[in-house]
Amino acid sequence: MDDKNLNCVFIAANHPSVQKDPSLCANCGHCLSVCTEQIGLMHMAAGNKDRSFCINCGQCTAVCPEKALYVRRHWELVKEAVKDPDKVVIISAAPSVRVGLGECFGGEKGRFVEGKMVSALRALGADYVLDAAFAADLTVMEEGTEFLKRFLTGKGPLPQFTSCCPSWVKYAETFHPEYVNHLSSAKSPISMQGALIKTYFAKEKGIDPQTIVSVAIAPCAAKKAEIAREEMCSSSMYWKIPGLRDNDYVLTTAELAEWMDQQGLDLDSLEPSEFDGLMGQSSGAGLIFGNTGGVMEAAVRMAYSAVNRQDPPPFILEYESVRGMEQVKCASLLLGEKKLNLAVIYGTKAAHEMLESGEIKKFDFVEVMTCPGGCISGAGQPGCKVVPVPDSVRNARIRSLYGADQMRKIRNALDNGEVKTLYDTFLGNPMSPLSEQLLHTHYYSRA
Repeated sequence: MDDKNLNCVFIAANHPSVQKDPSLCANCGHCLSVCTEQIGLMHMAAGNKDRSFCINCGQCTAVCPEKALYVRRHWELVKEAVKDPDKVVIISAAPSVRVGLGECFGGEKGRFVEGKMVSALRALGADYVLDAAFAADLTVMEEGTEFLKRFLTGKGPLPQFTSCCPSWVKYAETFHPEYVNHLSSAKSPISMQGALIKTYFAKEKGIDPQTIVSVAIAPCAAKKAEIAREEMCSSSMYWKIPGLRDNDYVLTTAELAEWMDQQGLDLDSLEPSEFDGLMGQSSGAGLIFGNTGGVMEAAVRMAYSAVNRQDPPPFILEYESVRGMEQVKCASLLLGEKKLNLAVIYGTKAAHEMLESGEIKKFDFVEVMTCPGGCISGAGQPGCKVVPVPDSVRNARIRSLYGADQMRKIRNALDNGEVKTLYDTFLGNPMSPLSEQLLHTHYYSRA
């Protein structure tokens, strides 16, 4: 807590996601309010200078009217990497970026600008542009397989929690370490993508992994902290190259727009183009990962097909029970002859309350995201003239991703041809020894 800013969250100088300019702070208390009322850090948010209590979500930046708090920027470093002839810059874009980037250039809120985004990344100098939603499909395969083993055989604790949101993971590690072994061991899509770029993609393309600069474009501030976790270096272990990180940088949607503006690129003037192959195909299930309930819906599509041995019926492809802006949503369905009980939660305070009450034990599979409405409201998304971003904008982004899902020819991760090729030629099977090495991780108590 700064001496002159007594009503604000404390931000350490070496914070991995957020920076603060105390001279701009109006001492309004918005940041402290969101940290206590939505994130649930309560008294930890004020007066405690131990950065380990912060879960790196950056939602304080999203509600700061003076912009005294802002997400740490790295796009200048990526720009320098692009200029280096000895570097191969590979950029992957997360689903929510393509429904946030367009807002930075005017027009309809939540408009889907995938093709123009890909062209912008190429114009900025990327050697390859890949789809992080490819890794979202891969996450469905790995996390879904892990869940089905727990659910159908009883081998592993239930409920299983999703592990895509790094802020939720750190919250569980810090405040509920008794549930750490309930977290899926699957990495987030961005961390899976980085590990595969420097192993599978490098091998297939004949690229020296030490020359690769892997960059993820994300709606999330916490991803900047996630890629710096000590264990996110699977490619280093694979190649036995010390110091090789799976991902080198994360840029937010807003950073990408800032870089484009600096280079004089106007999104609307660009012709759409497609992602590069090998790791550029995604299903509709991978796209909806950005929405609250999207990870769960994607997993249900895969699990229903795997267990019931048939394509998902219409009600599974439009699984309304887990959609929408309600903070806690519950649903159930039959997998084979077993009833599956699901919960979808956004806001770590809401998750904390369910954990503390014991209500969470009613469920088999639980999705938790930190930000309101999911990744579409990550701290790296563009803001609006009003603070915080209104639900009308969040809903527009959510609808846009569901609309893109409906337009995809492939809507189930099981049907992604590039994912099938990856398993056939490199990984073997979901949760194989190599999959475990590259696509899974471990979590631990920070209590």
